[in-house]
Amino acid sequence: MIGEAAAPGRTAAAGAAPLSVLRLGRRAYDAVLALQQEQQAAVLAGAPDRLLLVEHEPVITLGRGGDARHVLAARVPVLRVNRGGDVTYHGPGQLVGYPILDLARRGQDLHRYLRDLEAVLIGVAARFGVRGERRPGLTGVWVGEAKLAAIGVGVRRWVAMHGFALNVADLRREFGMIVPCGLAGTGVTSLEEASGRRPSMAEVEEVTADVFASTFGYGGAA
Repeated sequence: MIGEAAAPGRTAAAGAAPLSVLRLGRRAYDAVLALQQEQQAAVLAGAPDRLLLVEHEPVITLGRGGDARHVLAARVPVLRVNRGGDVTYHGPGQLVGYPILDLARRGQDLHRYLRDLEAVLIGVAARFGVRGERRPGLTGVWVGEAKLAAIGVGVRRWVAMHGFALNVADLRREFGMIVPCGLAGTGVTSLEEASGRRPSMAEVEEVTADVFASTFGYGGAA
């Protein structure tokens, strides 16, 4: 699984434009949702793709079909948003990535896009000595039986928004407020727990931008 992060034919082509990466630091979910919508409108109007990287203030989000009963203890704000997937938690110690990508330039293949996002996260985990894997029939990345990273996207006229959340710090207590992704009996893990070392958020951002650019064929990240 680890080698799939740089699948044949997915490396940057000679002369390919770099990926624009916006590193936002720590911000409230609502503010970044508005920024995503602005960036999606820009890409719809012809602007290049870009990747937003952020650490959110504590929040629980429910996808379009998410079941509110999967929120067990609402000790932080709960928002329903226009992405796929069920319920998840965002907060400090987690890197959230929002790719604003024109999928019309990539064959309008949503399934392939989700698998490529998984490949990115598997590749990032490998850089920190963690073996991430897919699970048949599910979206996301696991270490054993515990979920390391969640994925949920939204698409408007083939321009994607929302994206992925990678647990960097040990967030098991925080995830106790929900049934993660609506999967009863599924635990969560993190780079810290799986590797025995908590990398800095800046380090994880740098690796994520690099692996994302390589996997999707950009000429590096800027």
